[in-house]
Parts: sequence; structure tokens; C-alpha cells
Amino acid sequence: GARQPAGDTLSVSVTEAILRALAASPEIGDVASQRDFAEARYDLARASRFLTDFRLTTGHSLAPGLKGIGDTPTDALYLNPDVRNDWSNLSPYYQIQAEVLQPLYTWGELSGNINAARHGIAVEEASVDIRRSEVALRTGELYYSLLLTDELYRLTDRAGAIVEQAKREIRRLLDEGAEDVDDADLFQVELTEQEFMRRVVEVTQRRETARTALKRQLFLPDGTVVLPDTTVLDPIDYAPEELAVYFDQAFAHRPEMAKARAGLAAREALVGVARSHYYPKLFAGLSTNLSGAEGRFRQPTPYVGDPFRGRSVRAGLGLRQNLNVFQTHARVEQAEAERNQVRYQQEGLEQLVLFQVEEAYRNLVIARAALDAQTQSLSIAKNWLQAELVSFDLDLGDTENLVKAVQAELQIEAQYYETVQRYNVAVLRLLHAAGMLLTQADGGTLVD
Repeated sequence: GARQPAGDTLSVSVTEAILRALAASPEIGDVASQRDFAEARYDLARASRFLTDFRLTTGHSLAPGLKGIGDTPTDALYLNPDVRNDWSNLSPYYQIQAEVLQPLYTWGELSGNINAARHGIAVEEASVDIRRSEVALRTGELYYSLLLTDELYRLTDRAGAIVEQAKREIRRLLDEGAEDVDDADLFQVELTEQEFMRRVVEVTQRRETARTALKRQLFLPDGTVVLPDTTVLDPIDYAPEELAVYFDQAFAHRPEMAKARAGLAAREALVGVARSHYYPKLFAGLSTNLSGAEGRFRQPTPYVGDPFRGRSVRAGLGLRQNLNVFQTHARVEQAEAERNQVRYQQEGLEQLVLFQVEEAYRNLVIARAALDAQTQSLSIAKNWLQAELVSFDLDLGDTENLVKAVQAELQIEAQYYETVQRYNVAVLRLLHAAGMLLTQADGGTLVD
């Protein structure tokens, strides 16, 4: 993924942050290496269709010359009984042997292995998508956590101003000798101020932690400051569909479901491979042999030859049958058991996915209701505080009510931003549970 020079400031949207994390994450590369291995295994299975056994063997040594040849022609040496090996006259000897075996019909063994390997690629592809979806969700959560801490940090500045304003109003009334104001009112505001100061430290540290967490997730160099491209934590504008729509989306797009389906298909193919060993395999074979040494001569007769000089070619059809039926039966049972295991896992996964989707959907409904309620509460708190401040300006205010209004407004506004963050995360989790998060992010936007 793209990296920024040290010391830079990087401003990103939530979608850009997710895409950057997907491009840079070594977690995804780790799983992708397993996919590469599966692709190589598939290539090996396909290559096994042709020239399954193709070997070339060479041998090199020393061979004796011949003695007692006399006037015998070199192509009739086998007729001279006086010809003997001459071990005092050695010369280099070579032997070259090539063997080729080509399957013609294997009762589905070759095609089954190829299909199993092909589905194995799909299994690993789904594993990559599973990890990509996890990284995308984690990055989105970190992004909105950073936005939340930014909002809370800005809130502390405004909260300090509100507390100072309340202290000024109470001190003014004390100086004027107002009967309904005493030092207890000032102490209440000062206690609120101490709580505010504590929150300043807490929010500042949480903000730095959130910023570092997002930077690490994007694998940016030290010194780079990552910022959201917005200064406002707004709720995601998202209108959920009916629950049944998300069920359908999850079955169609959840990578866990794709992995289970591919795994079952691979195991089914391997059952066919195991069963193929019940039947004889038809193959064609070819072998050739070439050997020679200086001082040795090939004899033109099929019955007598020179072991140190010759050539031959053999070709034909053959059958290969595994006669240990009990071992084959056991292997078939093992393959069927492994297939059934994956089938049961798939059935359990379907129910788990349905539950996860429904849980995420209902959590989003809860988060939306909480957001609506918190929005109304914040509006009420702001109106209350504004009314109390106006009353003080008109010398009609009540200090106890002012203190309560200050505390309520600060607390409810902080809760509002926390509720927005939880709502946005709930949207991401629903998209994740329905298998839609990656598709939406790859399309450039999390929601339509």
C-alpha cells in the first residue's frame, strides 16, 4: 500500500482508511501465501494428467576392451569363441535409460485430484476474504473511535468555557449579595470543574491512543499523523433493509459460506479419488535404453548381445490394479468421514451466520433508537442550559439549576457522541455480518 514520508499528515475518510489497511496489512499477505500454495498444488494436479511418470536415468563407469578378435568381423564377434574381455584395456562406459508412463483411463482419479485442488484454491481465496473483512471492520471501528476522541477533546474545550461562565455568574451574584446564592453553589461548580479537568487528561490520552492505533493499522511510518477527513462525528446515513435481505446477502457473500461450500466440494472430489482405486487403471508405457563404450561392438542378433553396447525400445499398454481391497475400503471410509465432517460444519455455520446477522441487525435497531433518544436529550439539555444562562443575564437565575444544567449538558453531549460512534460501528458490523462490507468498501463507499 501507499506509504507517506515520515513527518507527513495523512487525512483519510473511513473508506480510504479501510482500503489502505487492506492494501498494507501483512495479515492478509500471510493468508494469501496459502492461496498461492493452493494454486501451485492445482498446477501440479493438472500437470499430472500427462506423462505422469517421465524419467531419464544415466550411468557412467569403465568398461573392458576385447581381445582375441583376430580377423573376425566386428558384427560377428558373437561367433568367435576366443573373444574375451580385456580388463587391462579400460575405456569410458555410458548407459542412458528413459521411461514414460501416460495414464489413459483412471476411473476419475486424475480429474478428482484436479477438482479437489481447484476447490482448494477457492477455500484459500475465501480465507483471504475472511481476513480482509476482519481487517476492514477493525479499521472502521478504529476510525470512528478516533473521531469520537476528537469530538470529546473539542468538547472539553467548550466544557471549560461553560464551567468558567457558570463560576463567573455565581461569583457575581455572591459579590452582589444575592440571598439565594451561597458558597455551596460555588463549591458545586468547582467540583464539576475538577471532574472536567480529570476528563481532559483521560480524553487527551485516549485520543493519542486512538490515533496511534489507526496509524498502526494502516502501517504508516513513525512520525506520520493520521487524521479523519472530517471534524464532525455524524451518524452514518443508512436505512437498513428488511432482515430477510441480509440473510440472503450473507448466504451469497459471506466468505465463510464460500469457504464451506468449496471445502465440501473438495472433499466430495477426494471421495471419488479414493473410490477410483477399486478399479484397474489403464496406461501406456514407453521405455528406451542406450549404452556404449569404446572398443565394444553391437551384435546384429536378437539372441546374443554385448552388455556394454546396445539399444532397445519397448512400448505398450498396461493395467495397474490395487489388490488390497481392504485398504482401499478403509481409505474410502476415511474420505467419506472427512466429507461428512465438512458437511456438518457447513450446516452449523449456516445457523451461526443467521444468528450473527440477526444479532447485528437488532443491535443496529437498538443503536438507532438510542441515537434518536440521545439526540432529543441533547437538544433538551442545550435548551435548559441556554434558558438558565439567559435567566442569569436577567438576574432571575437559580444557581442550583445552573449547576445542574451545566453538568447535564456536558454529560449528555459526551454520551451523544459515544452513541453516534456505537451506531456507526453497528452499521459496519451489520455490513460485515451480511458479507457486504468488502463489496461496499471496494466500491468506494460504505453505504449507498
